[in-house]
Amino acid sequence: MIDTNFWLFLAAACLIAAVPGPGIFYVAARTLSEGRGSGFASTAGTALGGMVHVVAGSLGISAIILASAELFTAVKFVGALYLVWLGIKTFRSAARVLPLDSAAVGDKRAFRDGVLVEALNPKTAAFFLAFIPQFLDPAGSNPTLQFIMLGAISVMLNTLADVVVVLMAAATRTQLIGRPQLMQRLTQGSGMFIAGLGLSLALARRPAQG
Repeated sequence: MIDTNFWLFLAAACLIAAVPGPGIFYVAARTLSEGRGSGFASTAGTALGGMVHVVAGSLGISAIILASAELFTAVKFVGALYLVWLGIKTFRSAARVLPLDSAAVGDKRAFRDGVLVEALNPKTAAFFLAFIPQFLDPAGSNPTLQFIMLGAISVMLNTLADVVVVLMAAATRTQLIGRPQLMQRLTQGSGMFIAGLGLSLALARRPAQG
């Protein structure tokens, strides 16, 4: 499978990972509001959530969800409501003094949130179903395994980009942690942004079925 097609996939996947998207903005907002630990935990969670879509796509589950208007809408609104709830909770947490890192906030919770936020985003499923099949080797013996391998590489590249964003956001937070009023506004802004991602997901349309 390591042929010209694979290198084309790798180049495209690297380019896509470098372009800021909702996942990058989400982990940045969590890092700014709760600290580096929460950012890394959120990144690990979104990576696992991404792999859920990869496996579901390889088994045809994602195609079933995207083909059904009712299933797509149900998953979309559950994910959107969860993001809005997280955003409101983050906004309200600005009223209390936050530690430099997120140990007191709960990295386990941040990891769980990351998994659910990504796994409940049908737009991620649509992306993998549209992107990966273009690079599958039709002469290969196991297209399901090919799909999973390419999907895992794509998730890994996205995760590396998220890690860089977490480090940058954590450095910014460290500079601002000694300014309580500014930190409070930053946390409130992060909460509003996360809620905004939820509203954006709620307005997402189901991809046209060919």
